[in-house]
Amino acid sequence: MDAVRLIETSRRALTTTGGLPELSAEVWQAQALAQAIGSRLAVTGPPELRGEALGLTELAGRGCGVLDTPRLGAGELRAALLTDLGDARQVLLHLGGLLGEVGIALVGMASAAEDEASYWQCVEAIDAADESRDRILEMLRKLADRDRALAEREAGQHT
Repeated sequence: MDAVRLIETSRRALTTTGGLPELSAEVWQAQALAQAIGSRLAVTGPPELRGEALGLTELAGRGCGVLDTPRLGAGELRAALLTDLGDARQVLLHLGGLLGEVGIALVGMASAAEDEASYWQCVEAIDAADESRDRILEMLRKLADRDRALAEREAGQHT
């Protein structure tokens, strides 16, 4: 399945989920998807994105690692369904939106935490999601710089 479709599926699931355990599972799923997309971009994405994509992979992995791993049945791990990235810019724009919603969900989870350990897990996951979004913004900036440089080169060739 293509990345944008998986991201949109995760966004819908995140906003329509029921209780706290389900919300935690959807946050984990979103972080796992960000990790898979970062990994794919690091290997097959535009060369100028590879370093930041590797950082995204690590940060999203940290976001998964601090949360309890949900029990998922066969075929329920969305990240494993990723087959195609498509346009890197579109994927990054959508993924940034998803991670913003993840941050909001985590703030709600932190405020509802019943114990200090759960609260701090949420805080660490918020940090990971926020830093992941920073990486995404940096990758979008690099894509814009690349496009600008290409446009300037093309304009220079035509004059």
